[in-house]
Amino acid sequence: MRKINSIIALLFCFLVGCNFFKVKEEKIEDVKKVAPIARVHEKYLYQDDLSGIVPQKASDTDSTNIVERYVKNWVRKQLMIAEASRKIQFNEPELERKILDYRYALMIYEFEKYYINKELNKEVNEKEIEAYYAENSDNFLLKQNILQGKFVKLPKEAPKLEHFKKLFKKYNKENKAEIDEIKSYCYRFASFYSLEDSIWLDLNEVLQNTPLSTINDKADFLRKNRWVETSDDNFLYFLKIEDYKITNEEAPLEFVKDQITNIIINKRKVALSNQLEEQIYNRGSENNDFEIYIND
Repeated sequence: MRKINSIIALLFCFLVGCNFFKVKEEKIEDVKKVAPIARVHEKYLYQDDLSGIVPQKASDTDSTNIVERYVKNWVRKQLMIAEASRKIQFNEPELERKILDYRYALMIYEFEKYYINKELNKEVNEKEIEAYYAENSDNFLLKQNILQGKFVKLPKEAPKLEHFKKLFKKYNKENKAEIDEIKSYCYRFASFYSLEDSIWLDLNEVLQNTPLSTINDKADFLRKNRWVETSDDNFLYFLKIEDYKITNEEAPLEFVKDQITNIIINKRKVALSNQLEEQIYNRGSENNDFEIYIND
């Protein structure tokens, strides 16, 4: 069953004659002039009411399906409205106010969305991110254990495993030839690998689908290990941990950078919305576009 709020919203749309759910109430003699597509009690759905619901490039089959769904939904909703009218005594003046509020809210929402999309600056520089993080770091506590490191999953039949293991375990960033060899080996033989140790990774995601996923105390696992090697029937798993953070510690800036970027952009959206409302109000006041009459 649909939620009550959804039903009320639908009622609003039908009561105000939304374009999407236009309903024509015709007298019997008018109905005879144009054949309706469907009827529910004294309300009729006509061909004109279907204008615009089918995309221009839709195939004949898709068009038929879209129309059939629309008509069936129209019938269901009209039956719900009729039943609601029988069972509930609506306060018409209050309902009209709610309808107007709903209509106006939609209009304002669409206008604000248009204005914000036009005016919003989505560029967020590093200084802004760092400043926000410094002021709000207490709000960015980790909800998971994370790590920086390298991880490789190799089939047991991969060649020269011991040689690769030796190179991977020491992983000297200064030795470009060895790094290139490791990357080339992983590219050719690894089922999965992550070699970028500057990125913070969710420990649960790293250990997922490995024998290590069953570890209970993962925080203790991070504290006690820097090199981990394990296997199952088909694969070998190598994990080299460079750094880690535990649940409820402050998240590193790099880990929450995208989150902070979204917060800053959302704050700009709110500011633009408030600015728009204030500008329109001030302009209306200056132009004497409104008056307020308050009776004593």
